[in-house]
Amino acid sequence: MSLTPTIQIPLGFKAPEFSLPDPVNGGFKSLSELKSDKATVIMFICNHCPYVKHVNKGLVELANDYIVKGVSFIAINSNDADNYPEDSPENMKKAAGELKYPFPYLFDETQEVAKAYDAACTPDFNIFNGDMQCVYRGQLDSSRPGNNIPVTGKDIRKALDLILEGKTVPEEQIPSVGCNIKWK
Repeated sequence: MSLTPTIQIPLGFKAPEFSLPDPVNGGFKSLSELKSDKATVIMFICNHCPYVKHVNKGLVELANDYIVKGVSFIAINSNDADNYPEDSPENMKKAAGELKYPFPYLFDETQEVAKAYDAACTPDFNIFNGDMQCVYRGQLDSSRPGNNIPVTGKDIRKALDLILEGKTVPEEQIPSVGCNIKWK
């Protein structure tokens, strides 16, 4: 594990289209079918990272709170499952069921989507507005394993609330940190 911060893609960055396998429900899912006309949160996560494990319950609560408001959440695992078998599609399906993920959990086996989004760590969060332009690329909140700060999703909640109110998200954003993506 190497502690890695988010590479903050430029604000206004247009979300690249993708179509990825859905190990949980089968078939493929594309950005165009999953996105929201209000806000779309694209998260790069995995099963084995202690930083993702630390926030999983908070991610589920966050998504459940905002999906009903028209926000779309998409989780993507881009880790090398050959060298990190805990991140295999079979284990993704198991984890999504146990954690009751209310969002699709897609597998980026080629790692092309992670590269297109400049994803660097797990968890890595990007929020796109209704025009699929990046308005937020930062942390969920200030909680980290062992720092005794509760997981609230405060930073992403603030950004989503501003978007839903038709207001501008401040440009100053704190990068997420976590395990580096396990590149092939």
